[in-house]
Amino acid sequence: MDSYVVMRVGSERYGAHVSQVRSVERVGDITPVPRTLNFIKGVMHLRGAIVPVIDLAERVGLAHASADEEDRRIVVADVEEMLVGMLVDAVEDVVQIAPESVEPPPSVVGGLEAVYLRGVARLGDDLLVLLNLERVFSAVETEQLKQVEKLVHG
Repeated sequence: MDSYVVMRVGSERYGAHVSQVRSVERVGDITPVPRTLNFIKGVMHLRGAIVPVIDLAERVGLAHASADEEDRRIVVADVEEMLVGMLVDAVEDVVQIAPESVEPPPSVVGGLEAVYLRGVARLGDDLLVLLNLERVFSAVETEQLKQVEKLVHG
């Protein structure tokens, strides 16, 4: 069985493999960084580290749910040997999913192309879209996140 952190973005539910998730944080101060892609919200301090923060809804082209600001979280994940914070509407649970119950993704799910996805799994009556975090960011976007990190670290 694999464990996934279940996140809500807009009306969609996404899963990130627990091996990639470092922590779930309350939304605190995010310092904007000029001249970056729209979905890069800035950077935050996290236990002595500077972490770029992206808005996952903007990245995948969804509108935020009218979620209570109290529910919003930053999921800190390890992506391409770099910590990245993903702003989500809520973190709901950690679930166990048997690898054999993961189906290959259709070409587009919830606005995301299949290249971003590990697959989809049934979670009760709902589908859980399993993200492939390495693929959520293109090479150009990953490079820009690294540049943000360098800019802040000097």
